[in-house]
Amino acid sequence: MRVYAERLTRSQAGRRGRATRPAGRLPRGPRVSVRTDDDAFVRDTEPFRREMLAHCYRMLGSVHDAEDVVQETYLRAWRSYSAFEGRSSVRTWLYRIATNVCLTALERSGRRVLPSGLGGPEPDPQAAPELAGPGVRWLQPIPDALVAPDGADPAAVVAAREGLRLALIASLQYLPGTQRAVLILRDVLAFPAAEVAEMLGLSVAAVKSSLQRARGRLRELSLAADDVAEPASPRARAVLDQYIAAFQDADATALQRLLRHDAQLEAVPVRNWFEGNKTCVPFLRNWILGAPGDWRMLPTSANGQPAAVGYRRGADGARHAYGVVVLAVTGAGISRIVSFGDPALVPLFGFPATLPASQPG
Repeated sequence: MRVYAERLTRSQAGRRGRATRPAGRLPRGPRVSVRTDDDAFVRDTEPFRREMLAHCYRMLGSVHDAEDVVQETYLRAWRSYSAFEGRSSVRTWLYRIATNVCLTALERSGRRVLPSGLGGPEPDPQAAPELAGPGVRWLQPIPDALVAPDGADPAAVVAAREGLRLALIASLQYLPGTQRAVLILRDVLAFPAAEVAEMLGLSVAAVKSSLQRARGRLRELSLAADDVAEPASPRARAVLDQYIAAFQDADATALQRLLRHDAQLEAVPVRNWFEGNKTCVPFLRNWILGAPGDWRMLPTSANGQPAAVGYRRGADGARHAYGVVVLAVTGAGISRIVSFGDPALVPLFGFPATLPASQPG
């Protein structure tokens, strides 16, 4: 197995080159040697790599951090594979390794937030964007293509998307690491309490107590999710198309029609955020929309929600990557817009960093 380990370690060391990976391609381990033990390890563990990425993302709130932890998980699993006795399933064994690697990572870093995690909404619709500064660790979106379950079971796809909604990932960041792990393993992944206790080295009573505290904390925060439309639903597709058209046309009136009266608007890395149609729209009109044609937006999906990759026209006429915008679409309109102004996210979704000036808008 030495060849496999060397390649896996090199792959882990080169994670920061991840941005060129096309959407839909998981952070794979390397091609392995033809040795029987390597083949057996890959056969037994590779089917779970996609859900390992989703799990680590839920724990950490960052697709980049999650990719690194998945790589570390598979390296640790490979090193101990010969001693694996099958007293649990391979899937449970991998979740135990991944969860504990995540908990170690969380001990070294603070929680990731959205602007709404830094304070209350900005009441002044004329307020200028206020950058939060480099000390804030921002939550990141994750492409659906990276974590969608293999196979065509619609129920499994819907369940996986619900467990990755942006509101849920943001709310998990308020929980201490162990409570976060217990809530995910029990309520999202439906592992029995006894298995969770074994994974985390806790008693069953401690698991039940942590789960109660985690659920109570989320109730205190009033972070109940809206009835968000599936990204492939006709309603979500239509609203996303209308949102893109309004943004590209710099049409604030059209955007106002799309937003619910109580809509929220957040724009990483801006500290101030807005709540209510009457404050969100003036902020967009005054500071973001610009002139017709300044923006080009391409549809995608993230966190089980409709999304768009955004490009802004530069002085050279080309459109340069801005980041990713994630929408929460309900029956009454868009309830939440979270804009991630990070150009490095765009290649992660399978889009180029720049669109040529000649490309039609």
